[in-house]
Amino acid sequence: MDNGHKFSRRDAIRGVSGTVLSLGMNEIALSQGFCRDGYGQGTCPLSKEVATAPIPPIFAPTGWRTKALEHILFEIEDYRKEAAFYVALLGWKLRSDDDKQAILDIGKWGSAIFRGVSAGGYTTQPPEGRHVSVSSFAFVIDPWDARRVEIELRSRGLAPVPENRGRFESFHVKDPDGWNLQICNAHGLVQSRQTTAYISPTAPLPFKPTDWQTVWLDHMSFRVSNYKKSASFYSNLMGWTPSYDEGSQNELLIGDVGDILIRSPKPIIPGTPALPPGALLDHISFGIAPWDVDRVRAALVSRGLPVRVDTSSVHLGPDGVYVSDDIHQAAFQSYHTTTPNGFNLQISWMTKDKRLALATAVKPKALLP
Repeated sequence: MDNGHKFSRRDAIRGVSGTVLSLGMNEIALSQGFCRDGYGQGTCPLSKEVATAPIPPIFAPTGWRTKALEHILFEIEDYRKEAAFYVALLGWKLRSDDDKQAILDIGKWGSAIFRGVSAGGYTTQPPEGRHVSVSSFAFVIDPWDARRVEIELRSRGLAPVPENRGRFESFHVKDPDGWNLQICNAHGLVQSRQTTAYISPTAPLPFKPTDWQTVWLDHMSFRVSNYKKSASFYSNLMGWTPSYDEGSQNELLIGDVGDILIRSPKPIIPGTPALPPGALLDHISFGIAPWDVDRVRAALVSRGLPVRVDTSSVHLGPDGVYVSDDIHQAAFQSYHTTTPNGFNLQISWMTKDKRLALATAVKPKALLP
């Protein structure tokens, strides 16, 4: 790819109709890749050395490894309608529904909790127009010894709050932006996923189910106040591995679980809009199988869903307008759609074997070997 002729993935986006969508300042503030096209110019006036300068570790590494995804917690105004959507579209399985929340299995490798909330009851306020918000995530670490884990957390200035059920043990802590991170052993939903005790959806399916399975946590798009500080927090606490520091984002590998894009233009890039306080998980991309560019798009359209191409890169068209790279040829192939409660859901062709394709597509030319 010729990175000198590409913008960041959300600076310009081709929709289904082929129209390039312009982005307002709020979207720009949440966009990725301010230094995507190089340094000392445009949206990245900093030199490469300044933009990618390391920061001192936020604290000493714990030596822990992240072994599994326990769950992602969604707060949703109509959680049953949302659950039925994921069952039909992505092949998730409903494990339980207690009239307050639904627990769904994402294959054998992850779970989602869809918790019902009122319009004013969110823990993490969703963006305007959405009726769903991700409020926390939980991961299993190794080695696990509850007493030792608590000591290590406290020694790093964290205030762990225990949550235990039978053999399941965990602690909640706050990251630098106050985000709720839950650290667990493997005796919770990870253990439950070894059984197939599923129930039928408690709301009608919105459309005919696809034959897709969700096979990979492609990435979580995590907006924070200072991406360098947050990347240091998660790499030193949870053992997540940075793949590159672009100057406004850092993609970390969550062991063999998946990836996370930790991003913010502030305080690194001067002159960028101020962001609301706190962290925001803006969207999640899941890798699905089977993947066929045209069939996946046709399946979304036939079910009345909006479709937006995202290849992470664009090029200058003959009319002087930037358009998305051809999704059939791109290294990163994905579509965005919208769930019933307004969540920005991304689906892609990513698998564990291809996990660095997005990092390679986004990484500035100046950082390539």
